Amino acid sequence: MARIAVIGAGMGAMAAAARLAVAGHRVVVYERTETYGGAVRRFERDGFAFDTGPGLLTLPAVYRDLFVKTGKEPLEDCVELVQVDPAARHVFADGTEVSLPNASRAGVVAALDEALGAGAGERWGDFLVRAREAWDRTRRPLLEEPLWPNWQVLAEKEPYPAVPHRRLLRTRKARTVAEIGSWELRDERLADLLGSQVLAYGLEPRTAPASAAVLPYMEHAFGTWYVRGGIRALARAVYERCVQRRVEFVFGAEVTRIVEKEGRAAGVELTDGTVADADHVVADVDPARLRALTGRPLDADGDVRADPVASPPTRFGLLLALRGGREPGTAHRTIVHPAAPESELDFLASPGGDVPPSPTVTVLRPDDPALRPDDGHESVVLSAVVSAEAPWEDESTVRRYTDLVLEAAGRAIPGLRERLLWHEVRAPGHVEGETGARSGAVPAPALASGQGRFLHPANTTRLPGLYRVGGWSHPGGGLPHAGMSGALVAGLIVEGPDFRGSQ
Repeated sequence: MARIAVIGAGMGAMAAAARLAVAGHRVVVYERTETYGGAVRRFERDGFAFDTGPGLLTLPAVYRDLFVKTGKEPLEDCVELVQVDPAARHVFADGTEVSLPNASRAGVVAALDEALGAGAGERWGDFLVRAREAWDRTRRPLLEEPLWPNWQVLAEKEPYPAVPHRRLLRTRKARTVAEIGSWELRDERLADLLGSQVLAYGLEPRTAPASAAVLPYMEHAFGTWYVRGGIRALARAVYERCVQRRVEFVFGAEVTRIVEKEGRAAGVELTDGTVADADHVVADVDPARLRALTGRPLDADGDVRADPVASPPTRFGLLLALRGGREPGTAHRTIVHPAAPESELDFLASPGGDVPPSPTVTVLRPDDPALRPDDGHESVVLSAVVSAEAPWEDESTVRRYTDLVLEAAGRAIPGLRERLLWHEVRAPGHVEGETGARSGAVPAPALASGQGRFLHPANTTRLPGLYRVGGWSHPGGGLPHAGMSGALVAGLIVEGPDFRGSQ
């Protein structure tokens, strides 16, 4: 039985902890805050409750596998999963609206043809076929296997297929998501739809590689799910599974140093000077903090590493308490598209100027009695992807952005301003406080191609006995990816360096 110290109680860390405990190891989780879940948190006030992290779940099979491998009770005995239908309603700047059925290619094609005109659905359906090809080529190395030592193979080759050009006797290969939109979808609204699905993961469509097509395909193929009671209920279920497997949690315990002995990780030191010995250390922290904890480089030249200078996007959120019940037929998720998406992307890349442009806003309106005081009220979460480098400490910036987000949401919620009882702002600083990530940055999923800029560091490090888990390591950010990182780290510790991935 090995002693394992886990730094952080995020979803990836807990997924690893539960699997390691089942394998017979003694696992202790040290969490600097007073609760578990990382970014998967909950805010409550006046009988209203809100998810402050992810609001929906894709690839639930990742967590089904976790529960199968760590106990007798399956996931569905611990939480209630509800398939969201429609998967999303899109409101475009020209007033066009379309609701896309969940996990139904024929339904999506028909809905797009009706809303956007004949041929739109076929072009989107053809795109999904190509996205599936990219998914089939990358699924295992990007989700189910430790990062290949020759990861350059993933970085150089674009898995998204080339498309024959009807007027030329050659094929044309899209390099970015934006090029897929302009070359293959050939409709600004379809391009905006695709761009919003990629932007939701913190990826800029003009620079994200075409391989990012796997992200909308993943939602389409495996469905979009809601956890009754909010996604926080999933975090609670994973935490309780850890406790059942005798994982020990120490909250309010900040790790200040990873202890080394004889050239390998040998434990952790806490703020009070206490040293906890360990045979392995698993860290669910962002790269800057992990470097500070070790005081040494963890990667050699040629390894995948997170850029210590670049700052990934973060999220700005508003939690709304509304008077009046939810209208019948309301979509769980609505995406409100801005009139000038290019300006939004420019602001993400370089957040200067006095007035930020209108953003793409996601409106979540779950039909869940657990989140509202009674049926005469409604809890709503609004969110937008924003630059972590904008001056969020400036109250005027927060006020301006609050107005922009509310204005956009008013196109999706009739009479929003009149119904609003109160709102809570969730600026990037809140995310930083909960996760410890600099400026509240949110990691994106790992992607192939793009010269390796969209891969994440391996779960192993150059310091023997130290492992990386969670969104800042392979295979990147997002609930399913965090769960897979936990499976990979547990496999590497239990089976050793010959571990070849999940089965």
